[in-house]
Amino acid sequence: MSIVAPQSFVVSTECSKAAEQNGFRRRLGETDGWAAFQSTTAQGTIWLAAEGAPGPWYLALDHSGVIAEAGLATAAVNGPGKARFRFESLRELYAVLPRIYALAASLPDAPLRVFEKEIEGLPRSTEAERLVVQRIGQGVFRESLLEYWDGKCPLTGIDDAALLRASHIIPWKDCASDAERLDVHNGLLLSALWDAAFDRGLVTFDDGGEPQYSSILGWSARENLNWTTPIALTQSHTVRLAWHRSNVFVTG
Repeated sequence: MSIVAPQSFVVSTECSKAAEQNGFRRRLGETDGWAAFQSTTAQGTIWLAAEGAPGPWYLALDHSGVIAEAGLATAAVNGPGKARFRFESLRELYAVLPRIYALAASLPDAPLRVFEKEIEGLPRSTEAERLVVQRIGQGVFRESLLEYWDGKCPLTGIDDAALLRASHIIPWKDCASDAERLDVHNGLLLSALWDAAFDRGLVTFDDGGEPQYSSILGWSARENLNWTTPIALTQSHTVRLAWHRSNVFVTG
């Protein structure tokens, strides 16, 4: 058999589900049966295809670093990207995609590249123009955090996007560069109440991801700041949270 082109409804749906559930939420289109996907937090493009709903399924990659680190055996099939891989079942494909996303997301300049492309040619000479650029950057940052934190607040589990805020650890105005402003490790995806408290320095987080409360925060507020699990933090997060504890957090 050969790769089905164009994709059937079932194959197209399964490709979109597999990509979206593993961080590649931007579907770019389909060529010769290969559906292309990108992420705002991970570099490169992935392509998914199949010989039919039962399989086999195929993955194509274009980032040399990810290909090298993934350690997968390549498949002798024509298609896009620099390397292609075959999986007998969707389960096998799903087992690999989290690793592919993690490798691609470990290259931190993906959101910055998206931002630079979107603001290319925009002026910054007036305050109003700088605010337009800032809003674009904050939009890219929010989309990046939604992908990084899997669309939910890591403290509360709230996954209603209308109730989630992209919280900078080091505030936008205090960042030394656009790269710092847009780094996903300089942000937390928090529910609106937690974001308000964090932004005003009424709460912060220790290196284990557990909340610390300012002594000026009332007991009623503390009781309503519910949480279920500590935030899973990287070293890049904890370095910035140390800055937050020293420069934003109100100790009393």
